[in-house]
Amino acid sequence: MPSASSESLPRIGIIGAGIAGLAAAIRLRLEGAHVEVFEAADTAGGKLGELVLGEYRFGIGPSLLTMPEYIDELFELAGEVPGDHFRYRRLDTVCRYAWEDGTRLDARANPKAFAEEVERVLGVPAQRVLKTLAHGEEKYHLTGRTFLEKSLHTPGTWLTPEVGHALTRLHRLDLTRTLHQVHERDLGEPHLVQLFDRFATYNGSNPYRAPGLLSMIAHFEHGAGAFVPEGGMPAIGRALYGLAERLGVAFHFETRVAEILTQKQGRRPRAVGLRLEDDRQMLFDRVVSNMDVFFTHERLLPDAPAPRRVLAREKSTSALIFYWGVNKSFPELDVHNIFFSEDYAAEFGALEAGTLCDDPTVYVSISSRYDDSAAPAGSENWFVMINAPFATPEQDWSALIERTRERVIQKLERMLGHEGEKAGLREAIVEECVFDPTTIEARTLSHLGALYGTSSNDRMAAFMRHPNDSRHVDGLYFCGGSVHPGGGLPLCLLSARIMTDVMTRREPLARHTPDSKDDV
Repeated sequence: MPSASSESLPRIGIIGAGIAGLAAAIRLRLEGAHVEVFEAADTAGGKLGELVLGEYRFGIGPSLLTMPEYIDELFELAGEVPGDHFRYRRLDTVCRYAWEDGTRLDARANPKAFAEEVERVLGVPAQRVLKTLAHGEEKYHLTGRTFLEKSLHTPGTWLTPEVGHALTRLHRLDLTRTLHQVHERDLGEPHLVQLFDRFATYNGSNPYRAPGLLSMIAHFEHGAGAFVPEGGMPAIGRALYGLAERLGVAFHFETRVAEILTQKQGRRPRAVGLRLEDDRQMLFDRVVSNMDVFFTHERLLPDAPAPRRVLAREKSTSALIFYWGVNKSFPELDVHNIFFSEDYAAEFGALEAGTLCDDPTVYVSISSRYDDSAAPAGSENWFVMINAPFATPEQDWSALIERTRERVIQKLERMLGHEGEKAGLREAIVEECVFDPTTIEARTLSHLGALYGTSSNDRMAAFMRHPNDSRHVDGLYFCGGSVHPGGGLPLCLLSARIMTDVMTRREPLARHTPDSKDDV
């Protein structure tokens, strides 16, 4: 394609090179736009960034890969073979679970193997587990294609056969029950109920309040599968950045956006460009924000109307994360491990009260189990996370970190120890970094450190997420975890797809595949 054609291409500016911003840049470039991405950090990837402590490397954010087909799709749209640039493998064991009473259970990825393991360890008939998983899959097929892959703010979404079919099956969606109530009804056994309740945390919600519809999340792990990427989770950001560059997307790193420029055109203002922190003005036909919607409105659109009701919705939970370089190996651990609290209801009660309980559930992910380069030989890189409330002024995070670190170490020493002997973890920690909700907010501009934007603690949550386009400023669009369909890697990728669909239906672009960077 001749480079002169770039003069007639629609110009789109994207704020943020997080995973959704990268996916949006790729899609819009393939739709025929000239795309420029502005990122305050010095690298792409956002929450999929990397932390280096001595000889140990850590992914700072998401540690579990599900639905990798949404990543593959981007390479395929560009006419590339995904495996040439990004490789991953499926895990046989999704997670290794442990309880204080000595119960241990390996959650196999294969539904039948998982159900048989549950029957062997917990005595729950395998058929009951398979029925529960099948019910979750049914909910996904009834609603997932609509709620997760389409705009809920476009009338045409609701005029489809899929929606009509879902309406005839409302009784199967458990909309009037909480997730915990569904699991008590369907599974009964306390250990297994707690295991399935945990899936509410995948979008920062409370299983004692979140709707039973969310039982579909179990299908993502035990139906679609869980995966590990070569090079760890940060490899996802690197792969998509490489694809965007090959397509001719222009990136501006260490470049902070100060304002979204607007002009009055008709009844509403229109986004016409960006003002950078150094006061340069960049003009664009459309603007996409991958920045948290709260900060987009507060910092970049101070004079424009904001959707106050949506922005005031209850935030999701955050996290307290310990990154530990451990100079020994613990063979009893797997890639993903959960050490449950004895009182799950009390744990979530503390989170609702804005604090941490004395006995939190502890998640330990060790990516060096599949990526030898992430830790020295005989050592491990531990990503240790507990659910935490979003940040509030009343919290004293220094005190909370000190107290919780000690209790987490005591819990892990006890549960990993043998015959009353401690496991030797405390002495093995040779590198450490800690992220709390205030750190997460500062590093990622996630409002109040909430990892998933707003929570899903009521039946209307999906409808109350910020839409993928602005209702107050024409030419302004949104993607990322703080907008529809929500947080987490697969949903962020879907947000870019939905945003692109909304934009191109409203303002069609000339679809093409660029030949080279010279086509920009």
